[in-house]
Amino acid sequence: MNHFAVIDTETNWADQVMSIGTVLAEAGGFRSWAGKYHVLFPECQMGGMYWDALFLDTPVNPILCSREAAMADLCSWLRSQGITAVFAYNARFDRTHLPELEEFSWYDIMPMAAYRQHNPKIPAQAPCWSTGRLKRGYGVEPMLRLLSGDDSYRETHNAILDAIDELAIMRLLGHGLSAYSPL
Repeated sequence: MNHFAVIDTETNWADQVMSIGTVLAEAGGFRSWAGKYHVLFPECQMGGMYWDALFLDTPVNPILCSREAAMADLCSWLRSQGITAVFAYNARFDRTHLPELEEFSWYDIMPMAAYRQHNPKIPAQAPCWSTGRLKRGYGVEPMLRLLSGDDSYRETHNAILDAIDELAIMRLLGHGLSAYSPL
């Protein structure tokens, strides 16, 4: 696997996907080389907790379209780029909300970040379960703060910007793709 995708979604008040951010990255350096940002209409009209972040200034222009059009475009694009693997932070959530992407192999970033045995930056005094998983504070925002050392970082809850941040977590963890387990 030379390239992979990182996907993030944001949902509206009815738990419907209202935006999908996708970045393509190289396996070697975990650097993004392409991205797409779909804002789903009419789902985005309902609003949601992070509705105000939908149209922030992003590195790629949003594509405002129906869910059907977004999923057709996204699947076609991923296939055309030879992508077979999709990564996400808390991937079960995104995979459940995007059943149209069932043909792709899904991998979760969160266990690699949240477990002491995979993340050497977890402080020795941090409260963990017997499994080694942090008891709290393992969301994207606290994890990126921990890994980057940047206490000023704030998660935007914009799907494309969050996908970029999730890729940064993978890069900062320093594990190869083979360390991640498929769902």
